[in-house]
Amino acid sequence: MKVGCIGLGDIAQKAYLPVLAVQPGMELHLQTRTPATLERVAEALHLPAANRHADLGSLIGAGLDAAFVHAPTDVHPEIVTRLLEAGVPTYVDKPLAYELAESERLVALAEERGTSLAVGFNRRFAPGYAQCADHPRELILMQKNRVGLPEEPRRMVLDDFIHVVDTLRFLVPGQVDDVTVRARTEDGLLHHVVLQLSGDGFTALGVMNRLSGSAEEILEVSGQDTKRQVVNLAEVIDHKGQPTVRRRGDWVPVSRQRGIEQAALAFLDAVRAGKVLSARDALATHELCERVVQAVHERLA
Repeated sequence: MKVGCIGLGDIAQKAYLPVLAVQPGMELHLQTRTPATLERVAEALHLPAANRHADLGSLIGAGLDAAFVHAPTDVHPEIVTRLLEAGVPTYVDKPLAYELAESERLVALAEERGTSLAVGFNRRFAPGYAQCADHPRELILMQKNRVGLPEEPRRMVLDDFIHVVDTLRFLVPGQVDDVTVRARTEDGLLHHVVLQLSGDGFTALGVMNRLSGSAEEILEVSGQDTKRQVVNLAEVIDHKGQPTVRRRGDWVPVSRQRGIEQAALAFLDAVRAGKVLSARDALATHELCERVVQAVHERLA
């Protein structure tokens, strides 16, 4: 199985390549426009010269069975378009694109070509979060906070808050009937944003504060007088009377703890089985993010 990896930044090197490089029967090909990075990473993985590609055309010409795209978001539309037009099943980091129209075009192209397109919403596969789907969820609260990082609204929402949006969509136990957005902006920068989704018998709150004084991610689901809390994707605390704490094992890789390994392998399993994956549900997350962006821009107007 020939698998390409496009873009060799931190997320590729720390999370995806350690998973892909050890898969049996896999022939890994790398592509980046930075020659020094290409040589360094390829040497570390003991890849031959034929598996190192300076341009996308060379990589596609190798006859890929699947591709992982970890390049910057600005170039996602161009790269994903070329892969889909070549019939290559594609897994791409979130977001598909910064503009909703481009994301819609890519999903439509994948469907037109009958080719898999998967978006890397790894938190759906993270063990702590996946276990929350089995817990009563009358109230869902997710916080993903940072230190000193107010940012232009579209990039903040699509690059980072999108994880919160998708996790809420994954965990809500029914149809969402109401969407509310609150935000604080200053000098054109987004300081914090709050998204509320509600429906019959449930409320879900997503919070991001870029001036919180702490880098943290906390998910809580509660209902029927019980609560499950997941702290930084590593510690699960069940509350029913006395709290019960389960921590990540000392030898559990970070890529597995964060669901990246599971997401990548699920994509590869689908490719091997000839199953075409749809990005329609991922597109719904992008559509909700666009609603958040537009609500924030209305406050700036």
